[in-house]
Amino acid sequence: MKLSATFLLAALFFVSTQAFSQDVVGTWKTIDDETGKAKSHVKIYKNKSGVVFGRVVKILDPKKRDATCSKCPEKYNGFGKKGQKVLGMLILKGLAKDDDEYNGGSIFDPNKGKSYRCYITLKGKDKLKVRGFIGTRYVGRTQYWYRVK
Repeated sequence: MKLSATFLLAALFFVSTQAFSQDVVGTWKTIDDETGKAKSHVKIYKNKSGVVFGRVVKILDPKKRDATCSKCPEKYNGFGKKGQKVLGMLILKGLAKDDDEYNGGSIFDPNKGKSYRCYITLKGKDKLKVRGFIGTRYVGRTQYWYRVK
């Protein structure tokens, strides 16, 4: 009886630490929702206040590695400006944890030069739902990103 109680306690501790260790912080492979192809790696990180940001750290298509943002605005808009390299560009900012998701921030699409409101939600430890939208959450696009190991 004593052995089974110790085993149960150890198992509960292990499961609880695994649940808490799942976080959006890390490097994620982005998948284009229109083509289904992998595009880049985005490193998601938090500042001291726990607010989430994401930056392009790798472009997977060798022909696009030196791409610049031709559709970005002329002036810096918090994400980038016209002519800036996409590699290294901030594309996700201002997301705060709210229950199971991070929301209240924005995502930037350098191909269109536009930013959208957004939220992100973990769908398992290695899959991230990324939803960009205008106005209401129901008018937008969803991508799924996969953790780079």
